[in-house]
Amino acid sequence: MLMPSRNLEGKAIEIGKLVCVGRNYVAHAKELNNEVPTQPVLFLKPASSIIGPGDAIIKPEGIGSVHHEVELGVVIGKRTKAVNEDEAMDSVEGYVLLLDMTARDVQLKAKEKGLPWSVAKGYDTFCPLSDMVTKEAIPDPYDVSLWLKVNGETRQDSNTSLMIFKLPTLISYISNIMTLEPGDIIATGTPAGVGPVEKGDYITSSLVGIIEMENPVQ
Repeated sequence: MLMPSRNLEGKAIEIGKLVCVGRNYVAHAKELNNEVPTQPVLFLKPASSIIGPGDAIIKPEGIGSVHHEVELGVVIGKRTKAVNEDEAMDSVEGYVLLLDMTARDVQLKAKEKGLPWSVAKGYDTFCPLSDMVTKEAIPDPYDVSLWLKVNGETRQDSNTSLMIFKLPTLISYISNIMTLEPGDIIATGTPAGVGPVEKGDYITSSLVGIIEMENPVQ
């Protein structure tokens, strides 16, 4: 299988692993009745879950509720191991808009049993991903508005200023656990407002003024 890639200033960048941060917005943690974390909560999504702008999100049969989660993604540009927070942003190549689609019923059952979330997060098509923009396109990643609409109705509307753990903390923390390679993406968590989508729905998402993406649900 060929690894997915995304364009950055006309250059194709091969995507590696997707390291996702859970519960990185207080209001989202509370809306799902989770404790607000004191250190980053991490999980992985497979590269095979990635689709592009305009591609269809496929809701698998028999898995119950599928929720949308809009996020700012950080693209790693160089090999990064055990970096400190002061130097962490030197590892950033650019940014993407992504959706962390989640089989919520599957995830809740796994949480009840103390099991991993891999199945809930890892279905094919469960990571719509935009093309990349350069680091310079977002000079202040802690003040980016992001929203998501379903069939034109706003579901999520927030700002990255509300993140619990900022990008240098996340990059340093993750790189002290696993080496980050060029093309790896860190999904920085979703704000409040997550909810279900059904076949026939149409999702529009945005990093306001920077990227907009549309994906149907089938």
